[in-house]
Amino acid sequence: MKQFIRLCSLSAVFYACSTYSASYAIEARGDSMGGVGVVAANFLTAPFYNPAITAIYRRNDDAGMIMPSAGLIYNDEYDMINDLDNLSDLISGYSAGSDASAIQSALDDLTGDTASAQLGGVVAIAIPNQYVALNIFGKAYAETFAEADIYSGASTGNSQTNIAVNAELSSINAVSVAVTEVGVSLAKYQTFLGQHLSFGVSPKLQRIYTYVYTANSTSYDIKDFAENSNGNTMFNMDAGMLWFHGPLRFGFSAMNLVSRDIATETITQTITSSIDGSQSRTYTLNYTYEMRPLYTVGAGLVGDFASLSVDYDLNEEEHFTNFADNTQMLRVGGELDILRQLKLRAGYQKNLAYSNSDDTYTAGIGIDFLNIVEFDLGVSYTNEHAMGGFVNFLATY
Repeated sequence: MKQFIRLCSLSAVFYACSTYSASYAIEARGDSMGGVGVVAANFLTAPFYNPAITAIYRRNDDAGMIMPSAGLIYNDEYDMINDLDNLSDLISGYSAGSDASAIQSALDDLTGDTASAQLGGVVAIAIPNQYVALNIFGKAYAETFAEADIYSGASTGNSQTNIAVNAELSSINAVSVAVTEVGVSLAKYQTFLGQHLSFGVSPKLQRIYTYVYTANSTSYDIKDFAENSNGNTMFNMDAGMLWFHGPLRFGFSAMNLVSRDIATETITQTITSSIDGSQSRTYTLNYTYEMRPLYTVGAGLVGDFASLSVDYDLNEEEHFTNFADNTQMLRVGGELDILRQLKLRAGYQKNLAYSNSDDTYTAGIGIDFLNIVEFDLGVSYTNEHAMGGFVNFLATY
């Protein structure tokens, strides 16, 4: 089942070479702090969390750029790869009359398993000013989901053979989304009745690609994966606001305000059993990717040398219909700035869409060279089968 690993990694790499993302951005500083950013982002990373922060900058900031940020996340928290390898080996070693109880146990282990791989990055060029602050940005994000589809319809007349045929006719279904996004964030800071406020919007153009693939549990090949693709171009918009008083901040962001449903290609697959040639399975596979607005609130204390903030998604994102890939995130993160030369970061995030989802912990560092160039490095850890790494290069003038 090593082909599955190649499928996830190669498809993600392929898409990210030409794509930029939807409501999520891989960005090392924020990802090191659990993904927070609605109040904790800076004027360079603002478009990816809250465009209103584009207008919040230090007096000596004249321009800046991210050049670029990139990251990879691999998630196999249910140990799907090992479960699938085990099943494949058992099917290969099965012969007529053999006890199929081990195969049934392997099928039970695989039931409900999912896995995913994500790859992405961002670029940005920001020009802060007192009139309308500007940030021109782009981001790339690709995600591949795979899940086991366990078959149970074999009717050979022998219960042991039925188990082996069910395993052989079970399938692994995979779907990917990759989104190209470029846009501009425009933001304005102002005071109103003594309150410090900023507002921002990000009009943007998106190109969204979907890919779908399926094969039986014993043979998985990526060579036809990109053939079942579909693409759509659309206009979208993000918006946000920020209130602050000293280090205390409250913020709100609304990402992807224009909704769109994007259907994958429809594919039909026929699998014939090699154990009993009279047994076969034909099925049709298609999905719909739902782009919906994501509303997030944030609160925190953001100072010159330390910050601590919390972000909470007000609604749940479904992503692909009929796939267990929903998200509604709670994120907590902080940063400690040591003499403006070294930044230490840590964070936590939890997907509230599923009660059994594992906690994710993040950490990272930022190294500042002469207050001009900054190098950020971050990692995430969910369990031994789910982790990620991120890197940023930034420059400010």
